[in-house]
Amino acid sequence: MTDAVVIGAGPNGLVAANLLADAGWRVVCLEANDSPGGAVRSAEVTAPGFVSDLFSAFYPLAFDSPALQPLRLHDHGLRWSHAPVVLAHPAADDGACAVLSRDLDETAASLDRFRPGDGDAWRRLYGMWSELGGDFVGAMFGPFPPARSALRLARTLRLAGGVRFARFALLPVRRLAEEEFGGAGGGLLLAGNAMHADIAPEAAGSGALGWLLSMLGQQVGFPVPVGGAGALTDALVRRLVARGGELRCGTEVSEVLVRGGRAVGVRTADGTDISARRAVLADVSAPSLYLELLDRDLLPTQLRADLRRFQWDNATVKVDWALRGPIPWRAEEARRAGTVHVADSMDDLTQYSADLSMGRVPASPFLLVGQMTTADPTRSPAGTESAWAYTHVPQRVRSDALGRLTGSWDDGETAEFVDRMEARMEQRAPGFRDLVIARHVQSPRRLEAGNANLRRGAVNAGTANLHQQLVFRPLPGLGRPETFVRDLYLASASAHPGGGAHGATGANAARAALAARRPVRRFATGAVRRAHVRIGSGGDPL
Repeated sequence: MTDAVVIGAGPNGLVAANLLADAGWRVVCLEANDSPGGAVRSAEVTAPGFVSDLFSAFYPLAFDSPALQPLRLHDHGLRWSHAPVVLAHPAADDGACAVLSRDLDETAASLDRFRPGDGDAWRRLYGMWSELGGDFVGAMFGPFPPARSALRLARTLRLAGGVRFARFALLPVRRLAEEEFGGAGGGLLLAGNAMHADIAPEAAGSGALGWLLSMLGQQVGFPVPVGGAGALTDALVRRLVARGGELRCGTEVSEVLVRGGRAVGVRTADGTDISARRAVLADVSAPSLYLELLDRDLLPTQLRADLRRFQWDNATVKVDWALRGPIPWRAEEARRAGTVHVADSMDDLTQYSADLSMGRVPASPFLLVGQMTTADPTRSPAGTESAWAYTHVPQRVRSDALGRLTGSWDDGETAEFVDRMEARMEQRAPGFRDLVIARHVQSPRRLEAGNANLRRGAVNAGTANLHQQLVFRPLPGLGRPETFVRDLYLASASAHPGGGAHGATGANAARAALAARRPVRRFATGAVRRAHVRIGSGGDPL
């Protein structure tokens, strides 16, 4: 009999399956799509010889992940590549450009061009990261409660320092930029990185997220797998198979089987039952697990109420381009960057975020651009560029800033919005459109069709705003992977700590499943489950 069934072969599901296989469990991983990877896949979808990452592309969190590093994926063929410059943010038409480089001096020099002394301010932020970053990442990405990392942080900071760091962690990124920098460049780097998620510059906690991604970029860069994002998935699959695990693609799970209050297996769409002697781990969104894979009559009353309050992150429109040559950015520094942010100013980012919060399609969308051949020369023929850009749109469109789009995201509306995106590119890189050989467009509907976890194009499996993070992710509880069903674990980005292809949610779920089978931990895991039921059920019996 199989010891564990893992539903979904995204990075979290594959990490979970690998850790269980390392412990000697017999594991089968079931993937509904015809190929594994979830949002970590690549293919030639624009033109022959041009490799595009279909969903995610740059992986600083994966490269430095406490969950992935011990797996030694380089032993299974994974190789990383870096662009000459990590990130560039052209600030205006005058050619000013903020640069994030793995060379601290280069980053500082770019910010000093905005305002002398801002380079030293960046060095201070990086010095704080050098002192606290490891424990901060451990506290943020490990299971709750993060006792060891939190204690190390407390010892380092002591009481007064801890209070100041707590304030720092809660700052909106706009306020953080105002406190640290005299010019615009440093704030643009921090805010642009914060907005890789759906967090506005004025939102509490956006400063910490911007600091986290910016400092990771400073320390390790924004690396990409050589050959395409799918190379990361391929390495995870090869490792799993080498340890005796099994992967079945084209196998959709329709139900989690529950008997006597515990998960005992799954039923597939073709009616086949697969038993699990020890655990079922679900790398699917929280709403999918609770509302689609479980009998709704099993759900505690309060859990059903909490699910109605679950908030998805903003929807996404993504364009991949095959280009005849490199993007002709006005700002020379941007031509060497793997990632480029396109927004005029902090106020521009605020306006874009306000549009999204009001359900309005932005007139001037913030673009996150990837120059993949610049980061990895294997992605397209010599002298060309495989590039992409994505931006967010509202989950439910109420209006359009230009009065033309309704949010149907049919081919006509999507094409009109892509024209809006390319117009922004043309402003910063005149002649860009003349380089386009072919494009591949994914609307919110097409993103969901390619990966059911990306509900209406939500790439983070739930908002990253503070009210749905930590102990509130995915629902108010203990911030842990255990569910109200014994031996059933949530292993997707809907769980703490959220998205980023770091594998931490899968690792947390696997370790919880392993701990539940150790006699010394039975009381602890039982207490967690009882606490979850008390918080989530309002006292309903299971």
